[in-house]
Amino acid sequence: MTSEFTIAVHALVYLNHKAQLLSSEALAKNICTNPARVRKIMTKLKKAGFVSTKEGAEGGYRMLKAPQELSLLAVADAVEAKFVTASWHSGDTDMDCLVASGMAGIMDRLCVDLDGICRERLEQIHLSDIDKMIFKT
Repeated sequence: MTSEFTIAVHALVYLNHKAQLLSSEALAKNICTNPARVRKIMTKLKKAGFVSTKEGAEGGYRMLKAPQELSLLAVADAVEAKFVTASWHSGDTDMDCLVASGMAGIMDRLCVDLDGICRERLEQIHLSDIDKMIFKT
């Protein structure tokens, strides 16, 4: 998983909490990251229809969706997040040993299965649930 998912969820929860237009600088300050990084992610969230933007010196971002309507899976899809992936494979498909030649494929299928389980769980969690966790409401 990359940090894009975490940044996206944080930004959306903060936008919802503040209920006003916020600049990428204000979001970045609360998230503790770079405004350029925030803008890159917010572009994806705008494309997904989760936020609106206003250009210019007084510009920024505003929530479009109600938090109970926005699942964490939808956010993950907007930023193209993968939760379980294999960035390295052991063995070699050209080796005679069945363990060495078969392990990469087995691990890839396991990662796909585990990612699917994560995605199923994220579909059950909404931004409003994150609000409740933070504010204990």
